[in-house]
Amino acid sequence: MEKFYTIGETAKLANVTTETLRHYDRIGLISPCKTDEWTGYRYYSERELLFLNIVRALRRMDFSLQEIKEILESGDFERIIAFFRRAEQNADEKIAELLDIKERIAHARRYYEGKSAEKPRQGLYTEELPQRVILLSDSLTQPTTANLWNYHRHFYAQVGADKKDSFAFADTAGVYEADGQRNMFAICERYEPTDGLRVLPAGTYLCADCTEDTRESAKAELLHAAKERGLSPAFVLHVVVLSGITRWFYRLQVPIGLY
Repeated sequence: MEKFYTIGETAKLANVTTETLRHYDRIGLISPCKTDEWTGYRYYSERELLFLNIVRALRRMDFSLQEIKEILESGDFERIIAFFRRAEQNADEKIAELLDIKERIAHARRYYEGKSAEKPRQGLYTEELPQRVILLSDSLTQPTTANLWNYHRHFYAQVGADKKDSFAFADTAGVYEADGQRNMFAICERYEPTDGLRVLPAGTYLCADCTEDTRESAKAELLHAAKERGLSPAFVLHVVVLSGITRWFYRLQVPIGLY
């Protein structure tokens, strides 16, 4: 004798919800084998349970419900095989996309692993720094979340396509301030003569770490300390130090003893 299951029993056996079964019925994918005309109760048989297992298997292969409906209704093996070929191609494309995403994630992880987790230091301090060559931006004057995210692109565009291969930039940006003007800069690891290059001499630099809100007062304190030493620095560097993907503080540097 054929066994029938209520919609609740069927949902439990097929590991789906009752609403899923109602949706399958609405779209004509799988309908109950009979409905009680007095109560409206839906009943399913072993045949519908088999179809539900097939649907679940095909859904795990990323077929849409419309594609599954066509596959179940088709009596043409060549047409069914064509569905699987397309699904296989789609899977290959998704695998390639996921591998690209994985590589991007790994690249980001390696980048941040290579960044030291620096914290702002308190008070004034000195650092011995090597000679650095920087390229000043011809338009950017203030770091923002938008222009720091991919600031290399800005500087490569500035030098032009004909010089692009002659330049390489370190992962350090900031603001160069001199003669009352401020320009964002990138540190050059490779370069050739071009407008906007500045050579920062090696030597002892007086430094102070600060936030955006305390930057002006920290700069005034640095310049006052340099003046007390009888010095008038030709420039002030506002070096951006990342403390998160979209967070940073500034390391102000003024030269006080050049080699």
